[in-house]
Amino acid sequence: MNKSHHFFIAALGCPKNLVESELISGAFLAAGDTICFSPEDADVYIINTCAFLPEARGEAAAELTDAAEWKKALPGRKIAVAGCLMNHPQFPEFAEHFKEVDLWCQINDTARLRDLLFDDSLAPSPAGEKCTYLCNESMPRLQLTLPHVAYLKICDGCNNLCSYCAIPHLRGQLRSRPLKSIVTEAETLIGNGVKELIVIAQDITAYGHDLESGEDLADLLTELEKLLGNFVIRLLYTHPAHYTDKLIEVLAGSSKILPYLDMPLQHISDRILSDMNRHTDSKHIRTLISKLRTAIPGLTLRTTFITGLPGETEEEFEELCRFVKDSGFERMGVFAYAPEPGTPAAEMPGQIPLAIAEERAEKLMDIQQEIMKRSQRKKINSSMRVLIDSIDDGTVYARGAADAPDIDNIIMLEAQKGMKPGNFVTVKIIKTSGSDLVARKTRG
Repeated sequence: MNKSHHFFIAALGCPKNLVESELISGAFLAAGDTICFSPEDADVYIINTCAFLPEARGEAAAELTDAAEWKKALPGRKIAVAGCLMNHPQFPEFAEHFKEVDLWCQINDTARLRDLLFDDSLAPSPAGEKCTYLCNESMPRLQLTLPHVAYLKICDGCNNLCSYCAIPHLRGQLRSRPLKSIVTEAETLIGNGVKELIVIAQDITAYGHDLESGEDLADLLTELEKLLGNFVIRLLYTHPAHYTDKLIEVLAGSSKILPYLDMPLQHISDRILSDMNRHTDSKHIRTLISKLRTAIPGLTLRTTFITGLPGETEEEFEELCRFVKDSGFERMGVFAYAPEPGTPAAEMPGQIPLAIAEERAEKLMDIQQEIMKRSQRKKINSSMRVLIDSIDDGTVYARGAADAPDIDNIIMLEAQKGMKPGNFVTVKIIKTSGSDLVARKTRG
């Protein structure tokens, strides 16, 4: 009989990675192990890494340093590392530095992490092997989010090959789950009390491009819409090049899909978009935004931009600033470009000093802060349906359609009898508080 273990998991990176952490945790629980919320109570320390940006690799190094010290404190402790790091060009440096690690788990071995850690007779997948791993509805999963919020990962990998991005190298080519598998998992999550289902992938609008069935995101959303229950659907990570009239029609006609779209645009200069290999141009982006805002009343558009791509001129940056001012994005983030090893952009001429890229990013965010403040003030005296996330010391913390968990803003109101996390309530916005909103519950 296998010995049971106490495990601690450090889930680094984005929500897509969090789903993998939930699946790893599910496999341990299914084997009779116990999850711990402090490494001091555990004999297994799992780190699910992100390697997308230098900051993410720095976070992984810091966590590995903590784990190495933890292992030295007591004999018999084990460290397992999963995630994107093993496919990054800098991985050999990590492997050389952190010899305390018992298992470096390739992406293809994610579902086998526990077995590989404790069974010496099993051989791990070869390093550099083509990524084929894809989660499915039958895998045990431990939700690490709030009980009423869950991420639904519909595909993995990416075929877009943006010049600055290492994801195709880290996660492999696009692999879409069968539609039925996704719908079955969604049904289970909703049956377990999930009220906000967040559809995620590297690019959800690419869903189905690799399926022989021809099914696409519009087909998937149509099926999710049919599921019974009091829940909403939020969409994250859409690509402007992959929107279709069919998809927009589904979005506009839905009663469950929130009027919220996360659509990273990255730039508006045609030359920069071409160098980024974004498969789109300024005219298409402007037309698409207009089409979406017309079709979906009250739409919240979240986007991201990159400043300082090699060769970006002052004129091209100013063009981006004007575009942001004119577009009125309700939510926005900005990244200062930093070259990623192995990507085409890292080899481009005209590399811009990081200090200049960061200065431009800061200027763009200053513009956006004023836009968002105006957008938030416009909501005063409006009514909206919100989802309660938590209640603390008489204050309710909730979110409306415009706010994804952990990345956007919150709505605060006074707690009343009968309110519970996971409940929907209708509120009236009475004022702003920084970037957040203050509300009161309406009658009825």
